[in-house]
Amino acid sequence: MGNAVRIAVDAMGGDIGPSVTLAGAASALKTHQSSEFLLFGDEAVVTAELAKFPELAARARIIPASVSIGMDTKPSIALRQGRRVSSMWMAIEAVKKGEAEVAVSAGNTGALMAMATFCLRTMSQIDRPALACLWPTLRGHSVVLDVGAAIGGDAVHLVNLAIMGAAMARIMLNVECPRVGLLNIGVEEIKGVDQVKEASKILKELELPMLDYRGFIEGDRIGWGEVDVVVTEGFSGNIAIKTAEGTAKQFAALLREALGRSLVTKLGAWIARSAFTELKTKMDPRQVNGAVFLGLEGVVIKSHGGADAFGFARAVEIGCEMVEQDLLARIRQAATLVEGRGAPRAAQAQEAAK
Repeated sequence: MGNAVRIAVDAMGGDIGPSVTLAGAASALKTHQSSEFLLFGDEAVVTAELAKFPELAARARIIPASVSIGMDTKPSIALRQGRRVSSMWMAIEAVKKGEAEVAVSAGNTGALMAMATFCLRTMSQIDRPALACLWPTLRGHSVVLDVGAAIGGDAVHLVNLAIMGAAMARIMLNVECPRVGLLNIGVEEIKGVDQVKEASKILKELELPMLDYRGFIEGDRIGWGEVDVVVTEGFSGNIAIKTAEGTAKQFAALLREALGRSLVTKLGAWIARSAFTELKTKMDPRQVNGAVFLGLEGVVIKSHGGADAFGFARAVEIGCEMVEQDLLARIRQAATLVEGRGAPRAAQAQEAAK
């Protein structure tokens, strides 16, 4: 059933808006029946849509917002025009004010990152926030970060990503000491850019008790589940996850084409339909919809803009899990330990990167 969590929803966010965000919130309420929802958006539109979900209406309050951030609006413009008046900003600000414990939006990723960082600020030990997501593997799932919040990063930033990713993995994957790998072009220590090699040295020397550092991992091994947390900076992380999503869609299209070529292949597909159904479920991106902004002084969840109600509900549920398992406290504890153990080495790496 889940604990009572106060959830701020950017009802206007995403490709479709309230018809998806409210349906998703109503679905999430079924598994988190004690939760309360703050719905930010156009009052008339949200009120009309909320009437379709009486159970949600009994646990929700509508807060009017005069501005909706477009999916193609530049972050700087969104921040300038939507600050304090947009549904996205107001949902985030509710977390800052303590009116909600998590904000969920399917809106513009760049705008959400800019607003969340500006409004909530980063933790004192963290230089920049990161966007972390779940990646389906043969062994279950892995946490991958950063997948687009910040481009580039020095060794200290990569170390911060490792400890934040490990904190999320302990919650989402129920692993006490997550295996962590740095994404690289090879597993040999001599390969890769200086920042990645330096981060590897720091992680080996720190010997942190909250994670099991396994060294470098190549892109083709992520799907095998060899590590629980894959660490990379936002540029390569974003390319990696979008490449994987595209490859999965390509494989599905080719499989459908091959299975529909003849009566024999169609018969084979019918016989193996249970196996194909299981495969489809495991590869369904909606199951892992909901990326987490890590390193902020508050919990913010980014749903895919094109997610349906099922996918948005999953984003809400992930947000609730982050709150219930006290993600922020776990990150602060780990970051403080790193600061105490590795400050000299981290300072040298940061100075060398300038």
